[in-house]
Amino acid sequence: MRIAVPDLISNSYFPAVAAAELGCLRDEGIAAQIELLFPVDAAYRALAAGEVDVVAGSAHSALAAFPEWRGVKLLAAQGQGMYWFLVMRADLRAGRNDVSVVAGKRIGAAPWVDLGLRQLLVDAGIDLREVDISPVPGAAGAGTNFGLTAARALADGKIDGFWANGMGAEVAVRSGAGTVVLDVRRGDGPEGCFDYTFASLAATEAFVTADADRAQAIVRGLRRAQEQLADDPERATAVGERVFPPEQASLIADLVRRDVPYYDAEIPRRAISGMNRFAREQGLLAGDPPYEQIVAMDVNRS
Repeated sequence: MRIAVPDLISNSYFPAVAAAELGCLRDEGIAAQIELLFPVDAAYRALAAGEVDVVAGSAHSALAAFPEWRGVKLLAAQGQGMYWFLVMRADLRAGRNDVSVVAGKRIGAAPWVDLGLRQLLVDAGIDLREVDISPVPGAAGAGTNFGLTAARALADGKIDGFWANGMGAEVAVRSGAGTVVLDVRRGDGPEGCFDYTFASLAATEAFVTADADRAQAIVRGLRRAQEQLADDPERATAVGERVFPPEQASLIADLVRRDVPYYDAEIPRRAISGMNRFAREQGLLAGDPPYEQIVAMDVNRS
């Protein structure tokens, strides 16, 4: 089974990577291969084309290849809530949760990831015409390390801030180059932004219909990985040492420890309602498809 992730050296999709590396999927009879496919919309297009079996990425980005949620099903949540950070240059001395700091600044963000920041700023009353949100210089071919590329660009003065994963944020903060301004999972940002999106596992509706048992096995493997990481976050280090550079391998257990409270594979109705609202605001969705159309209900609750 081919599982595509849009960012590999990251805590964002680490539960899916751990499910493969810790043998949780193997124990469910699934031989899983994790494949990097950046950006996330390319991963979903590969899913639609039958080139991969599962995408472990941002849930809302499925709309890049499956308009109005037709033909795709969300199997499970790798974690609850929108999981990206706004990090600004340390010399700006920005205060925590002070979104006004983005005015007149260049903020780096990946395709489709940037939409979360755009909506957050709109909901916070910020005029987007005052902000330059654009790709991080050098990130087009970065592949495995978007967050790390963003952290380097910040340190080099190529951008004023970035909106990216927790690994990139941690590297920027530890180097002294950046300061975390927004951490949505932990209460920052305007009301409702937690539910713009979340890290999910997604497969085609055809796959779920044809092989529900296998789809359920994927979710069981993910749940087992979440449980193992919650029980002992240090397990993440061994996984990181196999797939990350040494510096990031040394950081992943701490990041997983922080993320453990959000490790819940079940997808709540609130999350789908909030994501649909966000998607409509961003012009990704015209209607309001019901929960039952978007989530593989029997699989998610297995």
